[in-house]
Amino acid sequence: MKEFIEQRIIKAVRGLLTGRVNEILHDDELDVPIIEFGYGVSPVVALGLCEQTEKERIIRLDAYSLTITFELPEKIDSEIQCYAYCGAICRALKENHTLGGVADRAVVVGEKYVPPKKANCGNNWEVVILLRVTVEEMKI
Repeated sequence: MKEFIEQRIIKAVRGLLTGRVNEILHDDELDVPIIEFGYGVSPVVALGLCEQTEKERIIRLDAYSLTITFELPEKIDSEIQCYAYCGAICRALKENHTLGGVADRAVVVGEKYVPPKKANCGNNWEVVILLRVTVEEMKI
């Protein structure tokens, strides 16, 4: 069965999160829960097309927008954990900006930290990390 490029990108990002990002978090001195899809900290990974530049159209690069969203229960260290997840993802992508050869380039283009709307009410912290992934049409 043929796997679509979108599936390969999501699979590569999930692998990066449960692999290298977890290693970075484990080596950190902070107590940050590891990423496990289906258990504990399970971020939402969503993919969509994004607008191409003229240069990307000419050299036939497809551009994707990928969003990684974490929701963390409100605790005393939730804000620090948000920063830790974002920092670990940025570091892992700098080491592996091709997602293991799936993409030509994946970079973090935005980070958003959302505190609970009302403090001490049991609401969640949220961190949203936006990536821009480019893939040469020939790889598709």
